Amino acid sequence: MEPIRLELSDLALLAPELTLVVAAVVLSLLDLLLPRQINRTWLGWLSLAGIIIAALFAVGQLNPAEPKQLLNFSYRADDFAAILKLVLLAGAGLITLMSIGSVKEDEIPHIGEFYYLLLPATLGGMIMASSGDLITIFVGLELLSITSYILVAMRKKDKRSNEAAFKYLVLGGVSSAVILYGMSFLYGMTGSTVIKEINAGLGQASHGMLPLVYLSFFLLLAGFGFKVAVAPFHMWAPDVYQGAPTPVTAFLAVVSKAAAFAILFRFMYNVYAIGDLMNLPFHKDVLLSLMVVAAAAMIVGNFIALRQTNMKRLLAYSGIANSGYLMVPIAIQFSMMHYSNFAEFAFYLIAYLFMNIGILAVLMIVERSTGDDEIKGLAGLYYRAPGTAVAAVLLVLSLAGLPVSGGFFGKLYILLGTLQTQHYWLAAIMIGTSVVSYYFYFGMIRQMFMRSEDVAQPIPTSVPLSVTMWLCAAASVVLGLFPHWLLGYLERIFSLTQDLFIFS
Repeated sequence: MEPIRLELSDLALLAPELTLVVAAVVLSLLDLLLPRQINRTWLGWLSLAGIIIAALFAVGQLNPAEPKQLLNFSYRADDFAAILKLVLLAGAGLITLMSIGSVKEDEIPHIGEFYYLLLPATLGGMIMASSGDLITIFVGLELLSITSYILVAMRKKDKRSNEAAFKYLVLGGVSSAVILYGMSFLYGMTGSTVIKEINAGLGQASHGMLPLVYLSFFLLLAGFGFKVAVAPFHMWAPDVYQGAPTPVTAFLAVVSKAAAFAILFRFMYNVYAIGDLMNLPFHKDVLLSLMVVAAAAMIVGNFIALRQTNMKRLLAYSGIANSGYLMVPIAIQFSMMHYSNFAEFAFYLIAYLFMNIGILAVLMIVERSTGDDEIKGLAGLYYRAPGTAVAAVLLVLSLAGLPVSGGFFGKLYILLGTLQTQHYWLAAIMIGTSVVSYYFYFGMIRQMFMRSEDVAQPIPTSVPLSVTMWLCAAASVVLGLFPHWLLGYLERIFSLTQDLFIFS
């Protein structure tokens, strides 16, 4: 067998990833060598610069003449990967920006470590977005997971943070083991770790080993379900979101989730939803299972959020519900009647990125004033910081999915796709749970405009934090006013056969 080589010219395809590697190494060395008394805030600006350079390289990879692959389809450079890498880098960049000058030492004692640990965590997600091999997927997954465990545990003297980190580490390790176990069945049945070859191998082995195909699917669904926090694999999310520092909560809610959805989208279609398996009842069972999980996430997330008094726990359950909405385009299958699943998924993912990072930036501003992350901390926000309250209202409207906002059109496009494919029961659950969510989202707005004893107290903030908040609020409004710009662009550059299906 001829050895697989990586040519020097191939490194250009890895420019976004290599940029983050270099930036992380440089930042870690600077943090190690500089005296302790020197403020580490400027490391955040260097980290942000590295993320911007990586994003520019990712932009250069958009809409290539044809997708490129490295190491026998182990790594892909296509529009699917480039779009999701840009989402991951945008999320990491905004989180870094909101942290500069805003994070106190009692929240994250080693701020330098926080900045350069975000980079390998984001790198792990980017590897997952480009993976075409089980080994590459697992390497990216573990790089993201291990750095996330460390980030959650950065408040070493906080008991709640320690508990959250321990729970996340144990349950995250179990989910990774479940994923690896499911992958082992795929390798055993096909003799390959390359997704392109696994699909063909499963088609040949499906009749004699169909129970094992089912077993591998449900193991992987459970493992990836944990990573994207959908019901019933969501139990870790509220405690971890609450215990982690707020910028880390934002990372888990957006970047980590987007990376897991990237591999879930590509993996489920390339392994289970196309090829010879489409002629078996197994194919319908795969899609039905995904729809049931999506419906469960929407119901559980929205109804349990009704009882929350802590802002981070409420956003955790909101994130669980949104994971259900994001899973719908994966579950309803591409067809001649409807083939814009990825564009709908990517549009809502981008809207979700802005509205979640934005509302967590608002929470950071409130935390600096009240010292806690309870919803009651929003009381009287309009009278203490009118500008912050206005931005918060725009973000909450997008979270609730009301016109005119990015969240509204994101949900609308997914809903219309669900109706086109005639999954009316799933569409009904989307509508019903969205209506339920209005109660707790408008509860946040009610708090902002309700006078309290603290209305005279000013709310301090930093310029990077305010900029992040307003960038996210403005993006949510622009996506609501001109949704066709982004959706049309995504539909124009994305090719189903070239950018999603690896064997095409």
